[in-house]
Parts: sequence; structure tokens; C-alpha cells
Amino acid sequence: MRLLSFAVPICFAAGVALSNVAVAAEPENTLVIELETGTVEIALRPDLAPQHVERIKQLARDGAYDNVAFHRVIDGFMAQTGDVQFGDMEDGFDPQRAGTGSSDLPNLSAEFSETPFERGTVGMARAQDPNSANSQFFIMFAPATHLNGSYTVVGEVEAGMEHVDRIKKGNPARNGAVEEPDRMVRVYIAADE
Repeated sequence: MRLLSFAVPICFAAGVALSNVAVAAEPENTLVIELETGTVEIALRPDLAPQHVERIKQLARDGAYDNVAFHRVIDGFMAQTGDVQFGDMEDGFDPQRAGTGSSDLPNLSAEFSETPFERGTVGMARAQDPNSANSQFFIMFAPATHLNGSYTVVGEVEAGMEHVDRIKKGNPARNGAVEEPDRMVRVYIAADE
């Protein structure tokens, strides 16, 4: 069964979040990211990208995303994280290699959709090969139409976008590389709590 969705902006007093999901995600498909400034809830979209969503859930359940840096953050564009190989700030963090690693699991085939990259959209990072997504993902600060149909959309921020906005920005001259980056303190699936 294919779920239909409608783009409906939702405004909150603390900030603006958006949702391309008609209803809030069930706990099994809600990714919770604890940041030092607060909690971000992401509605995962298995209807758009079942393999990618399953991978994110598996890595979250394994604790692989805990303490992983936001290694590339570009103001007005996006915040990238999820390098479980070189981005763990408590075990093996390598600022020179952060953003080049992956998990021990195989890369995933692209699951591109017509869902646009808007503020709050979560997409999978990849190399030039469209079938090279693995563990890294990014959260959009603003719309980016040039990504539409070329990167896999895995979800949307449901709550806590104001905390995403506070993530330390990187150096524009270094493609957004962040010196002393912020991290995902803890990442889990809501159904597991």
C-alpha cells in the first residue's frame, strides 16, 4: 500500500517545522536525536525509502549514532552527521576523515522519490555513486531544489527544529567542515523507550 502525503507547513511558537506527512509518525518510525540543546524528533518515511529507513533504525538501535559529530554544517543549507566510522567523538573521532566513513554494513541502492527537499527534510548522504548511501544523513535548514530526485529522502523533522538551527556551523571556505563540532548525544527509536 502506498501512503499519500500532502505538504502542509506547521508553525510552532518556538520555531518553524514542516511535515510532508499527513499524520505524526508512529513510535516505531520516530527517530529521536538528543542534542546538547534539546531533543529532535524525526518522522521516518518507510513509504519512501524502506531500505534506508531500516538502516537508520538498525544503526540507532545498535547505538552506532551515539556521540557522532555533525562534521559538515553549512549555514542556510544543511547539517550532516552519521559517520559512525570516523565521527564518534568518544571513540575514534578523526576530524580529518570525518565524513568519509560508513558503517560495516553494505551500501544501499538509491530510493529516490518526488518528495522535495524542504526545511526539515532528512536525506541520506552519499558519494557520487547514487547507490553509495550507507550511514550518513543530513537535515535541511532551507529548501534545496537541486537535491530533488537525486538524494534519498528518509524523513522530516516533526519537533525540535529550533535545536537543529543551533548546531554549530562549519567553515564555508572548507565546505562546511566544523572545528570542534556538536554531536548527537544519543539516538534511538521512540518505540524502544
